[in-house]
Amino acid sequence: MTAWADLTQAAQLELRIADQAHFDAQPPRCSMDDKVAAFANWLRQSDARFSREDVSRKEP
Repeated sequence: MTAWADLTQAAQLELRIADQAHFDAQPPRCSMDDKVAAFANWLRQSDARFSREDVSRKEP
């Protein structure tokens, strides 16, 4: 399984775009932990690993 940080930016973007269609069909989630868990579960299908530590932090 490939760590999220080891994927190219292009590969990450491609997976994010593909996940959006899946995400849109799911019930709304407010919890960041729930969102991360759902994304990580979905990514396993693509043999990629994602965790809370992979969430980008926006600079103030």
